[in-house]
Amino acid sequence: MRAGGISVHAVDVATGRPAAGLRVTVEALDPAGRRLVAEGRIGPDGHLPHPISGGAGVTAGIYEVTFDVGDYLAAEGGGRFLDRVPFRFTIEDVAAHVHLPLKFTRFGYALFRGA
Repeated sequence: MRAGGISVHAVDVATGRPAAGLRVTVEALDPAGRRLVAEGRIGPDGHLPHPISGGAGVTAGIYEVTFDVGDYLAAEGGGRFLDRVPFRFTIEDVAAHVHLPLKFTRFGYALFRGA
């Protein structure tokens, strides 16, 4: 079992493939504003390759991960309906790992805390 950190996974279910190249940002939210914790692109295995997955920079608090699905879909040539998909969540226990799998098509998505 993995301890701490935030891992992000994205699959384009219309094609049945990992959403390689999809841009993702993770921000911490607090009264002073937003703080960028991680940004990058989904790799060929469907995961965001970033030290945040091992816990780097993760503290207790409110976070928002944003997936730039519209740009990904446009680059894939499938047309766009969805644009940016945000997901806000709270981390209370920094020792617990948070896995966020996004499953999407151009018309809808499912995003949840996975195992």
